[in-house]
Amino acid sequence: MTLVAIEEHWMLPDLAAALGATPQPDESLLLNDHGDTAERLTDLAEGRLAVMDAQGVDVAILSLTPPGTQALAPAAAVRLSRAANDTAAEAVRRHPTRFRFLSSLPLASPEHAADELRRAADLGAVGAMVYGRSGALPLDDPALEDVLATAAALHQPVFLHPQIPPDALRAAAYRGFEPLVELGLATFGWGWHVEAATAALRLILRGTFDRHPDLRVVLGHWGELLLFWLDRADSLARIAGLRRSVSEYVREHFWITASGMLNPALLDHVRTVTTPDRLLFSTDYPFQQPSREEITAFLQHVGDGEREAFTSGNASRLFRL
Repeated sequence: MTLVAIEEHWMLPDLAAALGATPQPDESLLLNDHGDTAERLTDLAEGRLAVMDAQGVDVAILSLTPPGTQALAPAAAVRLSRAANDTAAEAVRRHPTRFRFLSSLPLASPEHAADELRRAADLGAVGAMVYGRSGALPLDDPALEDVLATAAALHQPVFLHPQIPPDALRAAAYRGFEPLVELGLATFGWGWHVEAATAALRLILRGTFDRHPDLRVVLGHWGELLLFWLDRADSLARIAGLRRSVSEYVREHFWITASGMLNPALLDHVRTVTTPDRLLFSTDYPFQQPSREEITAFLQHVGDGEREAFTSGNASRLFRL
């Protein structure tokens, strides 16, 4: 059984330095320095391959860890997106049977982002990883329309990854605790996932998929809460003047991955709102590091007729591996 993991993070040291040097560094960067995480993030060679071998992962699709380059000023975002894509492409060249990569895009500079998407695709990128907001600019803003149109035209799936909420929202909803609790509440414990779900819902409400019917979006963490609230979200379709229900857009345009959350109950719920051909495997390395035994035990909960699609078939078709 081939196992393709599609959300396997890495970090470019020059990018980490640039992010840390900004006037207000993204606090989620602290999570990249926990334990040996920083070392694992920068390893695109033997150490990472050894972990993949131990887990039974055949192919890892590499993606920059949050916050990517979108937290930078435009010029730096352009320069470091190019550097990251060149570095990831070189890792794939060195290990062509084990790695693929998602491109990093300088969405802080919309006039350059579509060009970088095209360039990265020429380098071998199988999709792009983006975040729901660049500064104050949401992903659904008309300024980024050309980026989404280009992704659709090139058949480059867009992985919409969580990011930390903006400062004003953090002040209103996530402060008032000890600093590490505040950070966890705003990131992996809650805020990250609300941010990603909201960004996905905004794309739907903006009519993005009516204008770009070939656009494909990937959500991690079993759909970033959105799939658990579709009954209510569907009530937005009529007042937004959408052609279809929110649920229909989700089923037709979104692929959903596990992000290392190997919980059969979450799998069972997601099966009730989307179809087996939309489900993908990932470990969310190095933030999650499930063992081969844990992965094997979880896969027993995937039906015999669906297991090959979940472990590799769906990813192979979506990313044209």
